[in-house]
Amino acid sequence: MRTKILRVEAMKPDVKVLKEAVKTMENGGLIIYPTETCYGIGADATNMRSIEKIYEIKSREHTKPIPVLVSNISMIKKYGVTTKRIEFLVKKFMPGPLSIITKKKRPISDINQKGISFRISSHVVASMLVKLLRKPITTTSANISGQPPIYEINKIIDFFEDKVDMILDYGDLPKTKPSTCIEMVSDSGVKIIREGPIPGEEIFKELKKMG
Repeated sequence: MRTKILRVEAMKPDVKVLKEAVKTMENGGLIIYPTETCYGIGADATNMRSIEKIYEIKSREHTKPIPVLVSNISMIKKYGVTTKRIEFLVKKFMPGPLSIITKKKRPISDINQKGISFRISSHVVASMLVKLLRKPITTTSANISGQPPIYEINKIIDFFEDKVDMILDYGDLPKTKPSTCIEMVSDSGVKIIREGPIPGEEIFKELKKMG
C-alpha cells in the first residue's frame, strides 16, 4: 500500500483535500487525521472491512469498541440510544473531548455489539470530515492499543506509512490527554472509563443540576 500524504492548514483547511480524504473512506480506505486531542485513525464506521483493518493495525482487542465521531446528536440517534441525561451532557460538553458509551440501537460495523462510543469533535478538520462523509467516522487514537498517543507528525508518518491509505499532515499537535470517556448504558448509572481533559467530578457536578 502506498500512503498519500497531504498537508492541511490550521486556519483554513483545503476543502478539496478533505473531500479526497472522504472519498478514500467511502472506498473503504483508512486515513490519519488530527483531532483536538491527538491524531486519529479515520474510516467509514459503517464499513465492516475498514473496521477490521483498524483492529489489525492497532493490535486492538475486539472486545473494545472503536469510538466514532458524529456531527450532531441527530446522527448518533440513528445508531445509539440517547436519554435526557446523555443529551444534557452533549449540549454541555460537546463539541469537545468527551466520549459517551451508550447502547446500540442499530447495527454499525463494529465487532462489539453491546455499545457505541461517540463524541462531537471541536477540531475544524475532524468536524469537516464527518460532515462531508455524512456518516460516523472512527476516531480511535493513531497508535498501538495500550501505547501512548502520537502527537508528532514525523512519528505518525514513520509508523503508519504503507499501513493506511492517506495521512493528513496538520503538523505536530499539542500534547493533550485523550478524551474523557464515560459509560451510560443504563438510565441512571454513569461510569468513568477514562479520565481526560474533562474531570469526572465536573461531569457528576453538572448531572446533579438536572435533579
